[in-house]
Amino acid sequence: MKKEEKRSGGLPLSIIVLVMILVVVGGLWFYSTSRSQGTATGTRTPQTGTGQTRDVSSAPPGAPVGVNMLGPADALVTVEEFADYQCQACALAHPIMKELQGAYAGNKNFRFIFRHFPLSIPGHDKSYEASVATEAAALQGRFWQMQDQLFRNQQAWTGNPNYRQMWTDYARNIGLDVERFSTDIASARTKERVDMDIRRGRGLGVSQTPTIFVNGTLIPPSEVNIGSLRRIVDAEIQKLEAARSTGGDAGSSGGDQGGAAEPDKK
Repeated sequence: MKKEEKRSGGLPLSIIVLVMILVVVGGLWFYSTSRSQGTATGTRTPQTGTGQTRDVSSAPPGAPVGVNMLGPADALVTVEEFADYQCQACALAHPIMKELQGAYAGNKNFRFIFRHFPLSIPGHDKSYEASVATEAAALQGRFWQMQDQLFRNQQAWTGNPNYRQMWTDYARNIGLDVERFSTDIASARTKERVDMDIRRGRGLGVSQTPTIFVNGTLIPPSEVNIGSLRRIVDAEIQKLEAARSTGGDAGSSGGDQGGAAEPDKK
C-alpha cells in the first residue's frame, strides 16, 4: 500500500518537470523564430531613434542631387526618402510620397529627394539592380517614370525569373532607348550613384525602409501618411519663414542636404 502511494505521489512531480522543460524549450524556439523573422522582413519594426534629428550635413553626401530631386535646391524644407524597390512597405508608401510631391509642386520652400537603400536580406535579391535600373532611366530623363513602373508592378516583376525583360518592356513603355538603357544598367556610373546613396543612408543610421527625414528629423512610421506629413512640412516651413523674417535661427533648413546638384540629362 505504501509503495502505491509513493508511485502516485511521484507521478505529478515528473509531469511538472516535463511541462517545465517543454515551456523552456518552447520559449527558446519562439525567441529564435521571432528574431529571424524580424530580421528577414525588417520593414515594419519602428526604427530606433524615431523622431530624433540627425546631423545630415556630417553624413556622406549621397549621389549628387538632380535626377532624384523635385523642387528647388535652396528650399527651406527637404523631405528625403530612403527606399527599396522590393520593399512592400515602400510600395505602399509610394502613392503617399507622390501625393506629397503633388501637394507642394511649385512651392519654393519644398523639395523632395529620393535615395536608394536596397536591403541585403532574403526576398530582396533584385532590389540593388532595380535601383540601378532607375538610374539608367535617369540618364534619359525618366527617373521618376521608371520608379513608378517598378513600385506599381512590384509583385509582378519580383517573382518573375524574366524580370529583366519586364524592365526592358517598362523602359520601352516610358519612351526610353532600350539598347542604351541596357548598356547603362551595366555601367559603373549608375552603380556608383546607388552605392553613394547607400553610404549616406548608413551614415544617417538607416537600417530599414522606408525611412523618411524632414530636414533631418526621422519621421515615425505611424506618421507616414499624407495628413501627418503635410502637417509636419507646413509647421517646418512656417517656423523657418518666421525665423528668416526676424533674422533668427530656427534650426537646420533643407538647403544643405544631398550634395551638389546634378542636372537631369534628357
